[in-house]
Amino acid sequence: MDGTGSLKGRVALVTGGASGLGRATARALAAAGAHVAIGDIDAAGSERTRSAVLDAGGSAEVVALDVTDDATRRSVVADLFDRHGDAFDVLVNVAGIDRPGYITDIGLADYRRVQAVNCEGPVFLTSEFVKRVQHLPEGRTADVVHVVSLSAITSGSGAIAYNGSKAGFLNATRCIQRELREKASRLPDGTERPFPCRVQAVIPAAMDTPMMEQWGIPSHLMMPPDAVADMVRTLVLLHPSAFVPEMQIVPRLEPNFPR
Repeated sequence: MDGTGSLKGRVALVTGGASGLGRATARALAAAGAHVAIGDIDAAGSERTRSAVLDAGGSAEVVALDVTDDATRRSVVADLFDRHGDAFDVLVNVAGIDRPGYITDIGLADYRRVQAVNCEGPVFLTSEFVKRVQHLPEGRTADVVHVVSLSAITSGSGAIAYNGSKAGFLNATRCIQRELREKASRLPDGTERPFPCRVQAVIPAAMDTPMMEQWGIPSHLMMPPDAVADMVRTLVLLHPSAFVPEMQIVPRLEPNFPR
């Protein structure tokens, strides 16, 4: 980021971009000038997001991405770097799913699927991205934003798979942050600079997205995805010297969720 408040010239991969917060984030980053790669397994939804970005005057492309598949993660990251070079320096991990279930009836396949999408997938996608940007030239900072969830630090009945996956993702994010902050790049003159990539986390409460329909929460007690997407954009636009480890975002009205 050059201090202008613009993402012009930067390329961002947004996972889960076919709907909900992913779509809102793609639009927000594109509105700030980024070229957005919309990554999702939902091709039709991704095309709708791309159309929305283009209709608003932005730039976007669709990439087929299953965050649970290692080969696909590797190929998508490699392809974006091959085509866009160092301009590809933003990754936003939004993709997430939920499978309600109590400890007495949660299925193993559902539990593992939620873990794969919500924790394992973004962790290893971040790994692929960080390996590529670690050699960015001096003065450049790549950005990773992890969308976690307030469910990572609260607990509720019937959400063991989702809450557990998000808690694991939050702690994994903290580990990644610590590792990257401990890694300094030594410059030719012997001085050191911060590792050329920062990983920041957004921890939102419930948003009015398709995933939340199963819980029957009134829309007015949830945040619109645009509100959280604005915060994602804010983190990416921070001055390179700044770092926000975690940002909680909650609605102004208390939803009174079970705790």
